[in-house]
Amino acid sequence: MPTSIIILTVSTFLLMMLLMFWRPHQLNEAVPAVAGAALMLLIGAVPMSDLGQILQTVSGAAVTIIATIVMANVLESLAFFSWIADRLAVRARGSGLRLFWYTNLLCFLMTLFFNNDGSILITTPILLILLKQLGLKPHQQIPYLVSGALIATASSAPIGVSNIVNLIALQVVGMDLYMQTAMMFVPATAGLLLMVVLLLAIFKRDIPKQLRALPPHISLRLASPQQQQKSRFMLKIFLFVIVVRVSLFVGSYFGIPVEVMAAGGALVLLIWRWAYMKIPPNDLWKKTPWHIFAFAFGMYVQIYALHNIGLTQLIIDHLQPLMSDNRLDAILLMGGLVTAMSSLFNNHPALMIGTLALTGMSLDPLTRQVAYLASVIGSDVGSLLLPIGTLATLIWMHLLHRAKVKLSWWSYLRITMLVIPPTLIFTMVSLYVWIEWLFVK
Repeated sequence: MPTSIIILTVSTFLLMMLLMFWRPHQLNEAVPAVAGAALMLLIGAVPMSDLGQILQTVSGAAVTIIATIVMANVLESLAFFSWIADRLAVRARGSGLRLFWYTNLLCFLMTLFFNNDGSILITTPILLILLKQLGLKPHQQIPYLVSGALIATASSAPIGVSNIVNLIALQVVGMDLYMQTAMMFVPATAGLLLMVVLLLAIFKRDIPKQLRALPPHISLRLASPQQQQKSRFMLKIFLFVIVVRVSLFVGSYFGIPVEVMAAGGALVLLIWRWAYMKIPPNDLWKKTPWHIFAFAFGMYVQIYALHNIGLTQLIIDHLQPLMSDNRLDAILLMGGLVTAMSSLFNNHPALMIGTLALTGMSLDPLTRQVAYLASVIGSDVGSLLLPIGTLATLIWMHLLHRAKVKLSWWSYLRITMLVIPPTLIFTMVSLYVWIEWLFVK
């Protein structure tokens, strides 16, 4: 490819990434993604004939994530998340330490049942309100907010449907959701447990031993007959969400596309709300981030352009000889590479570049799969080292700033430097041990 096209492609990509992080005048991240894709097409880095294949790769993942967000919006309209926050406060029983564990469990489950960006958008406002109601001082709020954000983002690693880029990468590498979860859930969850323990060790002095009494509106409301009836209703809703989530794996096992099951579950919940709660779906048109499809499509076009100018080939030439003989080396190298790229220019393009490189390597199928899973660990866990590593973290920092909670980048980095490297290494080694036990025993 001509040198001029290579220079223009790299310059365009770096400029679009700068705009995505800077977001002047609250610029939607889909705008630089689509603008960059259009420029890549104009300069010839991506042929028009490749657009159909790109669309096919991205569409299923985008539909799955949008369906998940629709479900989250429906549940929010039913006050489901406020109900969870109230239950969280009651379950803590006045213990700051117990509240810490429940906070992280909430963030883990929110990401598992929805997605990482949605989890951040849902749990951060819940925690801000709850911590303020409990009368915690600013430095006492930080342990809950920081740990919740890190766990919410990293919790997209155990299953592939909690992050749009994970879903796209699954499609590229040709791995079904069932197999990905069987290989990843145990080591990734073990890594999350280590992360919580490390965070607890760091924040132990700032976590209050005793919380003040619950606000009357919570304690009285939970004890009333109306609230007990509401709790039974909410539990039924929660069971439905679990059934929908399980159906994704059942469908994947029988070859039914994940997006079909996800969209079906969202549609059932939407129709039920309209029929029985008399709430029409009009509110979801504004609340659902339809731009996510444009963002995913635009980013993948740009990554495809970098692939076409030889970036992935450069990675292949340097890493394939080192990864062919030893699966542990393959895991550590891919996880480390994607972590470094995520820290430099965000985990979305980093994982896609790593995945495209893997598809061009002559590796045995199992080594390719575990190397891909290692790149997911780098994308979902390693990317948390810096705030710019994920869009979810940037959203979270914005929410804290808007709520006047002071947390500088340096303060964030002092925490993540102690937590992320050991968690990253432990999770990757756990993946190796788990895969060797599962497939090579």
